[in-house]
Amino acid sequence: MNNTDFLKVLQLEDNNPGVSTGSRWIHTSGSIDSFSPVDGQLIGSAGVGTAGEYQQLVEASAEAFKYWRSVPAPKRGEIVRQLGDAFRASKQNLGALISYEMGKSFAEGLGEVQEVIDICDFASGLSRQIYGTTMHSERPYHRMYEQYHPLGIVGIITAFNFPAAVWSWNAMLALVCGDVVIWKPSHKVLLTAIACQKIVGDVFSRNEIPEGVCSLICGEHEIGELMSRDKRIPLISATGSTTMGRKVAMAVGERLGKSLLELGGNNAIIITGKADLNIAMNAAVFGAIGTAGQRCTSTRRLIVHSSVMDEVRSRLIHAYKQVRIGDPLEEGIHMGPLIDVEAVGNYQQAIKVIKAQGGRFIIEGGILEGEGFESGCYVKPCVAEVSGKLPIAQEETFAPILYVMQYETLEEALEIQNSVGQGLSSAIMSLDLRETEIFLSQAGSDCGIANVNIGTSGAEIGGAFGGEKDSGGGRESGSDSWKVYMRRQTNTINYGTSLPLAQGIEFNL
Repeated sequence: MNNTDFLKVLQLEDNNPGVSTGSRWIHTSGSIDSFSPVDGQLIGSAGVGTAGEYQQLVEASAEAFKYWRSVPAPKRGEIVRQLGDAFRASKQNLGALISYEMGKSFAEGLGEVQEVIDICDFASGLSRQIYGTTMHSERPYHRMYEQYHPLGIVGIITAFNFPAAVWSWNAMLALVCGDVVIWKPSHKVLLTAIACQKIVGDVFSRNEIPEGVCSLICGEHEIGELMSRDKRIPLISATGSTTMGRKVAMAVGERLGKSLLELGGNNAIIITGKADLNIAMNAAVFGAIGTAGQRCTSTRRLIVHSSVMDEVRSRLIHAYKQVRIGDPLEEGIHMGPLIDVEAVGNYQQAIKVIKAQGGRFIIEGGILEGEGFESGCYVKPCVAEVSGKLPIAQEETFAPILYVMQYETLEEALEIQNSVGQGLSSAIMSLDLRETEIFLSQAGSDCGIANVNIGTSGAEIGGAFGGEKDSGGGRESGSDSWKVYMRRQTNTINYGTSLPLAQGIEFNL
């Protein structure tokens, strides 16, 4: 494909600086190349930040925080509103870059940019709704209330699968809350991060926002480690694998900092005997193959009632025959490539383990070769029929592998669903009110997201996003997630002429 046009519009060149304090870019000596999984071609290079340049960023951010926290929240919201407009203007080109650099379909790339726009709109409105709480005091002539203040520097570490959206979930809320941010993106999708930063820099420059309010530093895991150990960064928001999350949590916890972790998922859809199978199949197939199975909310497991097992199996075989795999920027393509050959290797290894553990493939997998598949990153989505306790099905493989398992009672289905270590997203397909209410009850799904008659994938920005157990426990995006980016303060004001103590304690001198 010809990528020249959208790269030029996004101000991307062959060599791009990888460290920015806002509108100012710091040229670095080292670099990382970005190759497209679509065709294996070199897209461009990004500069790699050093420990010294990281220190510059933190110092600039700390200084900028003194200014930004004093800007009234609605005025901070106005800047974020302008960011939303800027991303609207760049939607087509940024969506194309996301698709080309990461491998998701163009429709999904556009959808990701729309998430950025939506969270800008949400955060802009939020800037006038950062409420506290007033409460009655037990002491006469006293008033109590709670208010929220910005934390300071928020460190954001993001994964490759959503190279723009997850950053925006954190950054836009943090900015309207009065925080400043430092972003360390995945080293696999650095050009998308640089394009986003250039959009931010243009808006900040027009509004004369000082350097250090919204910064970027490209690099590998060493930069994330510096951020996690840095006492000057009160909150680290990290998205990635559970293994990565444990390391971040330990480093941040050791210094008594705060961490917001969005980690792995092993998400299931329960299909009951009273499901609308048309809806169920659409949800299951999109959940399993969308982004080539590389979403934390991807559907990994189908837990199917025995009464509809044969029909579900038949429908899956028919549906998977319709899936179009290829260049994600081509119209009508459902699934693009995996992110790189390492991901392909993990996919192949999982297939070997499934067979060794007794799983039976009803839709075979494999690597796609030939014209259009020269990058070596294209694979076939596959479906394996397994028992609910198959060890490999307890793990998360970031690939389009779907496990199908059978159940007899809803209690059994819930036990299978909740038996895995992760607890991110879940869904039930049923037109029976009792089944759906049990699924949503305290005895039902143990996940942070529990859906009825929609799939596990494709969350809206208005709801709080996050999971339980090995999925991290954090909440991002909508609802009251903004509170994570602020410190809570309780205030008591005595406007009387004496000093009564709480709990009726007497103290007289």
